[in-house]
Amino acid sequence: MTNSPLQQHADFAQFLKVLTRTGVPTHLPCYEHVASPGFIARRMGVPFQQMTMDDEIYWETYVGFWLGMGFDCVPIEIPLNCPLPSGHGATSEESEAKVVFRTLAEAEAYPWPDDAHPLDFRHYETAARYLPAGVKLVAGVCAGPYEWASMMLGTVGLSYALADEPELVEYVFARIGRLHTSAVRQLATMDAIGALRQGDDLGFKSSTFLPPALLRQFVFPTYRAMVDLAHAQGKPFILHSCGNLAEVYDDLVDIGIDAKHSFEDIILPVEEFKRQYGTRMTPLGGLDVDTICRSDEASLRAYTRHKVEQCFADGYWAIGTGNSLTDYMPVENYLIVLDEARRMTTG
Repeated sequence: MTNSPLQQHADFAQFLKVLTRTGVPTHLPCYEHVASPGFIARRMGVPFQQMTMDDEIYWETYVGFWLGMGFDCVPIEIPLNCPLPSGHGATSEESEAKVVFRTLAEAEAYPWPDDAHPLDFRHYETAARYLPAGVKLVAGVCAGPYEWASMMLGTVGLSYALADEPELVEYVFARIGRLHTSAVRQLATMDAIGALRQGDDLGFKSSTFLPPALLRQFVFPTYRAMVDLAHAQGKPFILHSCGNLAEVYDDLVDIGIDAKHSFEDIILPVEEFKRQYGTRMTPLGGLDVDTICRSDEASLRAYTRHKVEQCFADGYWAIGTGNSLTDYMPVENYLIVLDEARRMTTG
């Protein structure tokens, strides 16, 4: 494995300036929400996709992957201790593959984890042991309140329940919200964690999955509680959410979310988001995954230059993809993006 050119000294304090918009960083930080096991395996030259989180080598490799590309932070998320069926994987039934209850009685009988132990905290502690000075974890719960509810009830089941059994929906969102809030309350106190985060894909190309009024009723109160807990420890909060969130961006600002990740050029390019909301919420990433995958080097460098010029003029942005590092993304193409960005922003 070789490091990307012009790698700067890791310094989470510079990324913190970006998140809080309280000072121009000395370099352009990087941020990603997740990297697929296949991408990590190809970058590191080891069978990472065959490792499990219970393997010590998993976390050594995982942290080394981000450090080797010059990141100031290591993103990490662990799922709730809520058992889900494995599902059968049929594409036409994917949204219902992990359903665990259909009625309020079934939901009440479900083996919910204790609120005090919503997930396995030891994985964050293991990852933290491999952090050098100057690097912090950006940590949260894998999948957000909406995603957990739509998995456990199914997208179709949730839709029917909203009309036929609203008390079931209220119960499920309340239980999930308590688990997320408990997790963030505990994570926010860990010294190795410099910022909190939540991934929760709320929308698709033209709108949110749930109407804004229902997001305000069932999802956003949990967001606000998590943000408040993070801020109480002096740590910013990042939201990753795909889809068209135009109708609720003002809500997210009002909740106090510090930074937003996941942008698609076809919905709202990151530079346009920055023009509209950048003084109130920091945009992170935004380079189109398909463009990174398909472009030749010259085109990719030109595309990267355009994004950097549009987004980093005031210092409040981090370079990265609009979504994630995928199995099918050429590693070398991503390194070209980082190299070009650093050539532009390193003296």
